Amino acid sequence: MKVLIVEDDGAVADGIADGLGSAAVGAIRAVDGRSALDLAELHVPDAVVLDLGLPDMDGTDVCRALRSRSGVPIIVVSARGEEMDRVLALELGADDYLVKPFGMRELLARLRAVARRASGAGNAAEQPPTRRFGALAIDLRARRVNLDGLALHLTPTEFELLAHLSSDPGAVQRRSDILRDVWHTEWYGATKTLDAHIAALRRKLGDPGWIESVRGVGFRFEPQR
Repeated sequence: MKVLIVEDDGAVADGIADGLGSAAVGAIRAVDGRSALDLAELHVPDAVVLDLGLPDMDGTDVCRALRSRSGVPIIVVSARGEEMDRVLALELGADDYLVKPFGMRELLARLRAVARRASGAGNAAEQPPTRRFGALAIDLRARRVNLDGLALHLTPTEFELLAHLSSDPGAVQRRSDILRDVWHTEWYGATKTLDAHIAALRRKLGDPGWIESVRGVGFRFEPQR
């Protein structure tokens, strides 16, 4: 595995690179947005760890540019911890969001999880190829989603989350089960990332009614007519 670290703070970048190295994960380093885009094209990393506070451009612009070029998994790391910061990054194409300071164990777990989701390992062969709910079509084999005949551009994590929720329409999916099945057992930390992904997915579906919150339990997928 080869990870592009986009971080202008040398101490933080050193810590991430050392942690990746201890797990036999290769690291490529960029100190600003423009070099990050160049290195991503040159080296084609397996994942990107992206800070939002860069000296030459905002990390959200880097995230948008990376996503327009490829489906490389992107984990945003930032001191910005507000929900809207998380939602914006996820809507622009990030697959996950970590608030600084964070532990290397958690970062490594999330890197492995987004890499598995990006590879699509697992469920396509075990499920019917396409689920249809009115105007919404979820193609599990091709990992494509269409709504009213138009393609929805979902990140790998958003696709896995939608596939999981739609596997049993109308049933309440507990938060712990969603984290286990979408983020796998290697999950550490709070569940705010799940809420941010739900919010981003609702926005892309255009109607919050598709995913209903069940207070104190989790979420329910409700097909809309």
